[in-house]
Amino acid sequence: MTASGRAFEQAIAAFEPELPLAVGYSGGGDSTALLAACAARWPGQVHAFHVHHGLQAAADDFERHAADVCAQLAVPFTSRRVDARHVAGDSPEATARDARYAAFRAMAGAHTQSPSVRSIAIGHHADDQVETLLLALSRGAGLPGLAAMPAMAVRQGLTIYRPLLGVSAADIRAWLRTRGLPWIDDPTNTDARYTRNRIRAVLLPALEQTFSQFRSTFARSAAHAAEAQELLKQLGSQDLVQVGNPPRIAALQALPRARQGNVLRHWLRESHARTPSTTQLDQLLDQIAACTTRGHHIHIKVADGFAERQGEHLHWYNFSPLPKA
Repeated sequence: MTASGRAFEQAIAAFEPELPLAVGYSGGGDSTALLAACAARWPGQVHAFHVHHGLQAAADDFERHAADVCAQLAVPFTSRRVDARHVAGDSPEATARDARYAAFRAMAGAHTQSPSVRSIAIGHHADDQVETLLLALSRGAGLPGLAAMPAMAVRQGLTIYRPLLGVSAADIRAWLRTRGLPWIDDPTNTDARYTRNRIRAVLLPALEQTFSQFRSTFARSAAHAAEAQELLKQLGSQDLVQVGNPPRIAALQALPRARQGNVLRHWLRESHARTPSTTQLDQLLDQIAACTTRGHHIHIKVADGFAERQGEHLHWYNFSPLPKA
C-alpha cells in the first residue's frame, strides 16, 4: 500500500457517520472510491444516490455506469432526474448544486427501509476545498465563504458528511488504482469556461510548486474562519435578543457599527433566509446612523426585497412577484 493509499484509508477509518448511510455517487473517481470504501466497511448499510442532471448527452451513460458499478459492489442504487438548467444571471454551478442537494433530500425522504436514511457522504476532497476557498477569495467573500465547506452540516434534516476533505485528489486516484475500480471522468471538468476548472488547471499546479503543503495550510485557515464565523453567529443571536425581532432602530444605534452589521446579517439570514451584499449593508447602516428624527424615512434595497422603517422598528419585505398559479 502506498503512502497515498494509506491517507485515503485513514480518512475512511476516522469516519463515523450515522447509519444507514447514503453516498452521493456520480460515477466519478472521488465518489467511486468513497462508495467502495464505505460499502466495504459497512456492508448492507450503504446506499448509492445518483443525480441525473440532464445537462449533457453523456448523462444517460453516467447513470448506466453508476448502476453497473453498484451492481458489482452489491450496493442498492437510486437515481433521480432533475432539471438543473440555470436562468440568465444565475451561476450554472450553483443551480446544479442546489438541484443536486434537493434531489438527495428527496431520495432520502422516499427511502422506505427501516431505519431510514438521514445522512449522506459526499466525495469532496482537499483539492475541492482549496478551489472553494480561492473562489471565495476572488469574490471578496466574508467569513462564511472563507470557511469553505464544512466536514459535516445539516440541511433540512439531512446530515451531509465530507470525510475526504483532508485527502488530495491524487491520493484518492492512487487508492482506486490499487483496487482496479472503474470510474468515469466528466468532460465538463476540463471546460475552461468555468472558473473552478481554470483554478484546477492553472492555480493548483502553481501552488504545488510554490507551497507544497498548501492543502493542509489552506484547510487550517478555512477552519479558523469557520470558528470565527460560529462566534459571530453566537454574538448575532445574543444581540438580536437585545435589539428585538424586528430590530428596534434605537437599540441598533446603541451598538458599535460592526455589531450592527453582524446582527442585521443574522436577522436577515435567520428570519428571512436572505444575505445582503456588502454595499447594501453599508448603505443600510448609513441610514440607521442618520435616523435621528421621528420623520426619517428608510426604504432601501436589500437582497431581493427592501428594508423599511416602520415606527421604531426596521422591517424587511420581499416584493418579488408571486409565482403564477
